[in-house]
Amino acid sequence: MRPGGPFPGSADLDAGERELLRAVSDLIRADREMRRDLSRRMAVGETDLRAVRLIMAATREGGLTTPHELAEHLGISTAATTTMLDRLSAAGHVERVPHPTDRRSKAVVATQHSYDEVRGHLSDTHDRMRAAAAKVPPDVRPVLVDFLSELAEIMREDAD
Repeated sequence: MRPGGPFPGSADLDAGERELLRAVSDLIRADREMRRDLSRRMAVGETDLRAVRLIMAATREGGLTTPHELAEHLGISTAATTTMLDRLSAAGHVERVPHPTDRRSKAVVATQHSYDEVRGHLSDTHDRMRAAAAKVPPDVRPVLVDFLSELAEIMREDAD
């Protein structure tokens, strides 16, 4: 590793900035490891798990997910999406249902089995994460949210 840390130009950072960015890198790495472990425990691929999580998030927000939307969001072909949904359906994680407003389309929903499995594997982790968030003083939270949101936006721009 270069002097100053893993970031280009990190030699120009003060110790606090370097420590903050290192903590973010550790968080990203831990998130990736947690998702990899969850996909292993649920016996699904990482892309499959991303699909299930997207479907659950859409449902939580009151929406539906179509196979086409999954393909776009995951950056995979519609053929690969069909194969993935066949696999997830056979494993009992998702169901294809008629779309309520578009008779020509299907929607994809997560099964209760899938919710139970995710909850069973992550409820303790989520409880501990909520407890960690509760320890952050309320007056500091907006600053942290702004910082993390700005980093996320920078990373999205870089990905584009």
